[in-house]
Amino acid sequence: MVKIHEIHGESYMYLLPSPRRGEAQLRSSHPRFTARRIQLPQATFYLPIKSNPKMGFAKKEYEFLSEIGLSAENLGCYVNGKSKANGPAVSSVNPVNNQTIAKVVEGSIEDYEEGMKACSEAAQIWMQVPAPKRGEIVRQIGDALRAKLEQLGRLVSLEMGKILPEGIGEVQEIIDMCDFAVGLSRQLNGSIIPSERPNHMMFETWNPLGIVGVITAFNFPCAVLGWNACIALVCGNCVVWKGAPTTPLITIAMTKIVGEVLEKNNLPGAIFTAFCGGAEIGQAIAKDKRIHLVSFTGSSKVGLMVQKTVNERCGKCLLELSGNNAIIVMDDADIKLAVRSVLFAAVGTAGQRCTTCRRLILHESIYQTFLDQLVEVYKQVKIGDPLEKGTLLGPLHTPTSKKNYEQGIEKIKSQAWKILTGGSVIESEGNFVQPTIVEISPDADVVKEELFAPVLHVMKFKTFEEAVKINNSVPQGLSSSIFTGKPEIIFKWIGPLGSDCGIVNGVVVKLEVTLGSNTCVAQLVQSTMETNYRLPKELISANGNSFTVKIHPEPFSVDLQHHRYDLNSSSEGFGQRFISSFPLKSYFPGFSTIESSGRGIFLP
Repeated sequence: MVKIHEIHGESYMYLLPSPRRGEAQLRSSHPRFTARRIQLPQATFYLPIKSNPKMGFAKKEYEFLSEIGLSAENLGCYVNGKSKANGPAVSSVNPVNNQTIAKVVEGSIEDYEEGMKACSEAAQIWMQVPAPKRGEIVRQIGDALRAKLEQLGRLVSLEMGKILPEGIGEVQEIIDMCDFAVGLSRQLNGSIIPSERPNHMMFETWNPLGIVGVITAFNFPCAVLGWNACIALVCGNCVVWKGAPTTPLITIAMTKIVGEVLEKNNLPGAIFTAFCGGAEIGQAIAKDKRIHLVSFTGSSKVGLMVQKTVNERCGKCLLELSGNNAIIVMDDADIKLAVRSVLFAAVGTAGQRCTTCRRLILHESIYQTFLDQLVEVYKQVKIGDPLEKGTLLGPLHTPTSKKNYEQGIEKIKSQAWKILTGGSVIESEGNFVQPTIVEISPDADVVKEELFAPVLHVMKFKTFEEAVKINNSVPQGLSSSIFTGKPEIIFKWIGPLGSDCGIVNGVVVKLEVTLGSNTCVAQLVQSTMETNYRLPKELISANGNSFTVKIHPEPFSVDLQHHRYDLNSSSEGFGQRFISSFPLKSYFPGFSTIESSGRGIFLP
């Protein structure tokens, strides 16, 4: 186990003795440590830790990272308001050249347990803060992020690999989500429900869940946090965040900003707890009964595992998983608009979005014209360093992603499908590949798979019904769209037999709307498997418990037998449910009794 401590301003690292060999060893995964070695009976010390001058953080272009609280070595946990970590040391790598940017010590299970204990205690405080006051804290978080927008955006581009406008845009998205959540903090209202009983009043009210766990992916390392955490916080929940293991610097930088806001307002730092780490931390979150809602963003395979684990403990789950999205272009479409949209949808973020367009379905009458224009545009895409002005396509995130691209192209070639442009890895130190267009049959095996890379499969159709059938023929679906000006086609497309989320003459939607699927694996358990794009009512319902409250304005004694009899006669099957009464004279002057039940079940 790696441990780092600071003594009199110097950082010290030690490795516990290996249980197999009886002595500690410095592993090759820690190239940063150049130190004097001291043998002690129970541990091997390296004093002090010095930065390797070859590390990327020493480069001039990385100096901005210090402005957002990062250094050459970083502790990857934020526990009870303090940075710490006792897990393995890992590298944050620049996908442009696969060189180390900085080092991060990940969290251990011991760190996790300490963090959860503090978070559970903080939850009892945070849920009692009035919702508008919670909204004020989220507003301050948004302002703090806005002040560091440029630096955070550059970090997203540097560590993830998306081009700078996308990196800045992602940070802006979490700022927008903060603004959205602030307004929502004054809308946590419920319905007034008419009662069939005289002198009875019923209404909905919302209570926080307690703790919300958020597990995010590398492709949107901070925006997805915003979709979840901003809403969770205003709803009165504490947040436990596990960032993607390959983007730890983003996790640390974002957490520092949130932590500073909490500290400035004399609030427990454990309201927002964060961990850099791998599957071990993610599994702990999924299994933890103290976490009432788990939001996971990632692959369908892992997402279903998370859902199964959470469901086994009767927890709540929000999943935003894979997508094999299509764009249908009808014969009357605006071709110039559609070409621009397809380019962004298929090439943006190097094809590493869940909403990336992977299938292009063209009407046969415009097929060749559209394809010729699209291929020409693809050939003009500038590939390079995402931080450089004019770059439209950065690298894939990891060497493994590049290898998956190569294997996907080989599979396409082995099945004799026609590659119209691209189809090759760019020889360099980084993870660069060519954006690729393939003419293919909608029934091909490779079309059914989600290759997380800029590979676009093109196919043709004759009728709208055929196009919809092709769209819905894959096991994944999320954000397919259609380009047409015909009202009758549009209304069919947004109907029950059409698209997965109803996009017309556009591509990716933002946070204003729900994003769903009629073909996605998320359909399997609709009550628990939902996406993270939410409307206000859905956002509240995901992050809170709704109660139906009934109040009688006059003192009365409850004849339990009588009411059970009435209930059985009007609401069959619910008569045996427990009924509880609470005196609320001090909270509701003039009222004597409040009775509470689960949402949607109205008990007398």
